[in-house]
Amino acid sequence: MERRHASSGSPYEASIGFSRAVRVGNHVAVSGTAPIWPDGGIVLDPHAQAKRAFEIALEALAELGGAVTDVVRTRMFITRTDVATEVSEAHGETFGDVRPAATMVVVSALLDPRWLVEVEVDAILND
Repeated sequence: MERRHASSGSPYEASIGFSRAVRVGNHVAVSGTAPIWPDGGIVLDPHAQAKRAFEIALEALAELGGAVTDVVRTRMFITRTDVATEVSEAHGETFGDVRPAATMVVVSALLDPRWLVEVEVDAILND
């Protein structure tokens, strides 16, 4: 099966050896995606962070031929329980009509201490 990759342009992709997303057949796995704006900035609002992380993940999915309607699983890693409601709301706004299997896990920290959420997305394409 053909293997295709999507890149986010992260400087870590080459040194760590990962891709933003990988498509094999009709399955796409999107790597852990942090809420980084195009200028490299970070907004400290958890809802905005979740929306941005999902936006980046869905852009990678689209690059590989997918759409939000193809998403079958999401994972949300949050650093504090008090941001769960806002992150959940962002998830609902993004995936409310799709209703993928979803997991939210509280972790002790993410790579950048300003990140309150990081997300992963899995999709199965209907092509």
